[in-house]
Amino acid sequence: MATNQKLGLIAGNGRFPFLLLDAARAHGLTVVVAAIKEETDPAMNMRAAADTNVRVHWLSLGELSKLIETFQSEGVTRAVMAGQVKHKQIFSSIRPDWRLAKLLLNLRTRSTDVLLGAVAKVLGDEGIELISSTQFLEPLLAKAGVLTKREPDEEERKDIAYGRTVARAIAGYDLGQTVVVAAQACVAVEAMEGTDATIERAGALFRTLDAEDAVREHRDTGTTLRRSLTVVKVAKPNQDMRFDVPVVGVPTIRAMRQAGATCLSLEAGKTLMFDPEAIVTEANSAGIAIVAE
Repeated sequence: MATNQKLGLIAGNGRFPFLLLDAARAHGLTVVVAAIKEETDPAMNMRAAADTNVRVHWLSLGELSKLIETFQSEGVTRAVMAGQVKHKQIFSSIRPDWRLAKLLLNLRTRSTDVLLGAVAKVLGDEGIELISSTQFLEPLLAKAGVLTKREPDEEERKDIAYGRTVARAIAGYDLGQTVVVAAQACVAVEAMEGTDATIERAGALFRTLDAEDAVREHRDTGTTLRRSLTVVKVAKPNQDMRFDVPVVGVPTIRAMRQAGATCLSLEAGKTLMFDPEAIVTEANSAGIAIVAE
């Protein structure tokens, strides 16, 4: 990309918008941030204060017309989405403007892909092309292979194979991209709560079992589920890399450690790892195996 061009950034929550902002600035781009009041970290204002080539405009989640007007007034013709916007916000008390209300009424479903795809089309009709965020963050995409010191063991490999089949099936319905598995049985499936919350829920389910009784039963019958969890995260079939790209970070590994999960499977080339070195260090410390396939 040439320097002095402008990039629109639709910023959700978490670190993703800040990483994208840094990458875009490294390309010499002026970044116009559409910060969502209900989601974006207020620290975004500090970035604008420190850099004259970063401009932040705050708007509510329901203000689609204001988003378009902001980008058009700033001369933005290309934009990216970065950061999660909690899907449950659709069912919250936000007040959609006329443009968003019309869009919602015309949707056949309100799944993530359908909703964001419709928003992308509206932006495109207004001369604002939505592009893939991974164009700037390609070095953060998971590379194929075992990423940690420890490789998955035989049982974890079985869980990965089973988990990928299940995860791809639910991802095909745009329900979620993560499943948590133990002994080739599905313990938790991601819905609106997000990956880390799904892992926490799986851990809570396992904590309701008495470990000593489980070990004793295993010795007697050999039928008890193994006392560890494998987390499998996949991209959707025909993943649109413009939005809802699978993401993991250090908090994901910490959630796994707390839940008693020992293995993480990712989709190579389609999963963003925020701070890969820190993720691998955290996983190695916890004895967690990470593999990307």
